[in-house]
Amino acid sequence: MEIKAVSKYVRMTPTKARDLTRAIQGKSVGEALQVVELNKRKAAVCIAKTLKSAIANAENNADLSADKLYVAQAVVENGPSIPRYWPRARGSASPIRKKMGHIRVTLTDEKPAKKKK
Repeated sequence: MEIKAVSKYVRMTPTKARDLTRAIQGKSVGEALQVVELNKRKAAVCIAKTLKSAIANAENNADLSADKLYVAQAVVENGPSIPRYWPRARGSASPIRKKMGHIRVTLTDEKPAKKKK
């Protein structure tokens, strides 16, 4: 059984959060929470929030125990970007794109197979 949780329009660049989501994939929920909570990045707070939401969904909606859950997939997708401009010489402007991301965490009650390198 798969349980999902999504956080949309999170104000952080997806590239800065992707390495953290790759680190928690395939781990048990307890290990994943430890990895995320011990990390100092801003992305860790948002990913932890989504992971805890997925755990709550599993316990309340599917009657699954959090001890037996694994992170099947953790992905940060590109969201919209807010256009801003930075003033430059001679009255011109340079664009700045303030990026957003969508965090998606999928939990499963089966232990995932190890990936081949």
